[in-house]
Amino acid sequence: MPDQALMALIVVVALALVFDFINGFHDTANAIATSVATRVLTPAKAVAMAAILNVVGALTGTAVANTVGRGIVPPEVATQLLVISALISAITWNLVTWYFGIPSSSSHALIFSIVGAGIAAAGFESIIVSGLTRTFEGLFFSPLFGFLGAFALMVLLFWIFARVRPSVVSRIFGRLQVLSAAYMAYSHGLGDAQKTMGVITMALASYYGWTGDEWSVPLWVILAAAGAMGAGTAIGGWRIIETMGLKVVELRPIHGFAAETAAATVIEVASRFGIPVSTTHVISTAIMGVGSTRRLSAVRWGIAGRIVSAWVITLPVCTILGWLVYSALHLITGAQ
Repeated sequence: MPDQALMALIVVVALALVFDFINGFHDTANAIATSVATRVLTPAKAVAMAAILNVVGALTGTAVANTVGRGIVPPEVATQLLVISALISAITWNLVTWYFGIPSSSSHALIFSIVGAGIAAAGFESIIVSGLTRTFEGLFFSPLFGFLGAFALMVLLFWIFARVRPSVVSRIFGRLQVLSAAYMAYSHGLGDAQKTMGVITMALASYYGWTGDEWSVPLWVILAAAGAMGAGTAIGGWRIIETMGLKVVELRPIHGFAAETAAATVIEVASRFGIPVSTTHVISTAIMGVGSTRRLSAVRWGIAGRIVSAWVITLPVCTILGWLVYSALHLITGAQ
């Protein structure tokens, strides 16, 4: 009979890669919606580019994986059941929001599912306040920096190209936006795939009893997470692409370039410091930022409000869902 602990580990790895795959198609819009909306890239080319660069980005760092894997709950609390419960919760919420075309945050769905499962497993005292504080800092400041960065960059570009004919501007930024879309796809892979690396390593640490310096992300975990996200991105998330790229504000290549460049830079910097941020949050507010430079009415604030509402409800819903899933599985299996 197979070892139960090993079977639980296999289930965790499988669920984590499913989550990463879903994250890829759920968040494809983050990388390519503006490029599709401005007709700089065809949907097929945009998805292919995003898939490749998501993989490249995922291979370039593990700082966020460390925060997610051992910065929200301590390793001794992170049992296989806790990780399984958090993944089931996050996957469920991702699929619900994908179905309704709501650009919610996969990152915060996973993190707050871990919080809920951790509370169910070991109480509120099991949550590491410093790690959760870092997450809240990313939640608050990254959308703000995305909005302000895109707004400022857009104003600067308008000033530089004020005397240039619109047709020439569109031609220049039609080319430049390919680069900014690539940058955005790369940063998405860097930031988001690391969350999956973190939860798989949580499960490995529980299985092998890793503590302290023994805790590290294995190479095979990095490669598996990168590949799963790239495959998911290749599938595409057209419902959310429509909301992100076509409904929030009417975009031209110069707007897409500013939004993608500002958002990708915020994600890149945060990821290097191990701060888990939502790619969805940052690119959404960056798009609003470039739209606001034209006039406030250029942004369809009703759609924007719907997006913000999804951000707000993700935190409590996933915390409660993570708690419920853990409690139900604990009751059924008797496992901790």
